[in-house]
Amino acid sequence: MSDLLNIGGKELASRLFVGTGKFARKSLVREVLERSGAEVVTVALRRVDADSEDENILDHIPERCILMPNTSGARNAEEAVRIARLARAAGCGSWIKVEVIADNKYLLPDNTETLKTVEILAGEGFTVLPYMNPDLTAARRMQDAGAAAIMPLGAPIGTNRGLRTRELVEILVEEIALPVIVDAGIGSPSEAAECMELGCAAVLVNTALAASEDPVSMAEAFSLAVKAGRLAYLAGKGPKTKEAEASSPLTGFLRG
Repeated sequence: MSDLLNIGGKELASRLFVGTGKFARKSLVREVLERSGAEVVTVALRRVDADSEDENILDHIPERCILMPNTSGARNAEEAVRIARLARAAGCGSWIKVEVIADNKYLLPDNTETLKTVEILAGEGFTVLPYMNPDLTAARRMQDAGAAAIMPLGAPIGTNRGLRTRELVEILVEEIALPVIVDAGIGSPSEAAECMELGCAAVLVNTALAASEDPVSMAEAFSLAVKAGRLAYLAGKGPKTKEAEASSPLTGFLRG
């Protein structure tokens, strides 16, 4: 059975998105992407420098992947829009992950400035995926503004604390007619599977891979977990009950 994810007119077989920061060496990025099968890769524009004498991160991203620059470093809508336009002008395509963060301690996204950014960039033809606090009203407004998907945080960036926003994310899955992609905080494959079992369309993972002892093997583990969680969601879990219920009859089998 075909189960492709459609975002911005692109059909994706993999529901694992991968970030490219924090890896010990840039060449690991290609190995991680190959082992994970990820088709969407996000990179901070400030790390893309084709004229640099050092390695360019883009050299390690397979051609089959969709490049999704992010607006990391933007503190307001004006800065985010400028970064997005620069990314497209630099040949990075029209997919953009909007990050607008003015909070330097917890790095939580500013939903108000993010919405402004979505309105402008969607109007300019970008495929916009906003990173956001999981708030239903904000998500609805971003949907109306032309977002191609929404990316609520599972926990603060880089914490590996898992899906701490589970109930809020579950509400978004039920109420928003866009793909919901959990971004930030997912620290283990089991947590990625949990997101998928809720009905999320995909997860984006970076720190959990880069900080692991074996990023390439961890990438494969996440890939398998995402597939398992998605399959479980499509299969439909059985109901929960308060009382025990035997899977086999307890009466009749001892009669003489």
